Amino acid sequence: MPDATIAPLVAENGARWARLLPRSLAARVITFSTIWAIVALVVIATVVSSLFREASERGFDSLLSANLFNLIASVGASPDGQLTGNPELGDPRYAAANSGWYWTVEPAAAGLSGELRSLSMLAPVKSPAVGSVPFDARFQRRYLASGPDDQNLAVLEAEIVLGEPTQVARFRVMGNLDDLDAEIWAFNRQLYLYLLLFGLGMIAINAVAILLGLRPLGRVREALSKVRQGTAQRLDGIFPAEIEPLANETNALIENNRRILERSRTQVGNLAHSLKTPLAVLINEGRAIGGAKGRLIDEQAAAMKQQLDHYLQRARIAAQRESVVFRTPVAPVLQRMVRVMAKLNPEIDVSLMTPTAEVIFAGEREDLEEIAGNLIENAVKWGKRKVKVSLAVSHEAGAPADGEVFILTVEDDGPGIPEEKAREALKRGRRLDETKPGTGLGLSIVSDLVAEYDGTLRLDRSTLGGLRAAVQLRRAP
Repeated sequence: MPDATIAPLVAENGARWARLLPRSLAARVITFSTIWAIVALVVIATVVSSLFREASERGFDSLLSANLFNLIASVGASPDGQLTGNPELGDPRYAAANSGWYWTVEPAAAGLSGELRSLSMLAPVKSPAVGSVPFDARFQRRYLASGPDDQNLAVLEAEIVLGEPTQVARFRVMGNLDDLDAEIWAFNRQLYLYLLLFGLGMIAINAVAILLGLRPLGRVREALSKVRQGTAQRLDGIFPAEIEPLANETNALIENNRRILERSRTQVGNLAHSLKTPLAVLINEGRAIGGAKGRLIDEQAAAMKQQLDHYLQRARIAAQRESVVFRTPVAPVLQRMVRVMAKLNPEIDVSLMTPTAEVIFAGEREDLEEIAGNLIENAVKWGKRKVKVSLAVSHEAGAPADGEVFILTVEDDGPGIPEEKAREALKRGRRLDETKPGTGLGLSIVSDLVAEYDGTLRLDRSTLGGLRAAVQLRRAP
């Protein structure tokens, strides 16, 4: 298969595996370390258990061999060919009835008679034919047998000449394999318990060590959050050597963005000042010329000035809209404006309702004052006796990604605006009533500012009878 075909398959499989992994770095490391600990402990348990079983089985065989030699040394033959002896193997299990530990001495040739057996052996244990289980070079053989109560017995058997060539005796020593299995199971149970406790402790220690090791990343995240919220200008704190370069680069990026922003705002201000004087000269010249041409020059110069102010303001907002520095509390701005409007218009009842939670506007104070000031001023101008200003937090559909927005609502009891004329009221310089003083720029300025901040402005009928203007803007954390 060519490399050009293999590469996409490898990339696709890598992406599929990446999606299966936890998104948390700590969860990934803890998961991998836990899997490794489990695999290591399982291998250790298997190896230790196998080694213990092998050692136990060797010890079991050695015990049977030692008991067989002691038995052979304790038994003899009388002159008349009778088996004699009183073997004492030193194990009380050979005296306990049906213990599974037995020994027997039986004649294997015609020159002997009689039979010796342990006190524990109450019933005979059959042995296989020599043809099926032959003796080895030492005249011994090992085999498994079934004892009383279905006991699993390991039998070590030997044939020994006691005196005359015709005096051959068969010695058998039997051990209970169930006791061996019980001993191995008891050891494995303790082994698994201790390894389980050790594994849990190791996993817990690894998790704590990993979480402590990743805590500096949490401090970096908190520092970035403070910068984004506008409560800090840079990442402050002492970070490990692995993270300190990242913090330094982030601080350099923040400082570079700040310099770019300041330079852009300076250039925008210089452009505005450089164009204001020529426009003012054109307006004055148009008024001096008079007549139709003078009015045309005056109108076009004024339109140029309005467009210049409009687009310079949009450029300023676009330059700082995504900034991580500008944050403005909303409630203090509204309280100050409501107090001023109430003093300037004592005949109008101007009220304010704010939520208990702090609401932060992700923008400059001047822009918030421009939005709220135009709406409140317009409501006071058209209201008869009552103006209501309210602030609320919402999770309405269409909100930004974080889902947090605030809604500034200004209502009056004036004549209101018909629905079909609401769009006309938002056009720059459009005045629906020429009897009221003003330039007709208030609602259009609000509309432009709100649009630059990705917000919405809605005009409809108020419950007070007049206009209800509702502005929805992004709420900063």
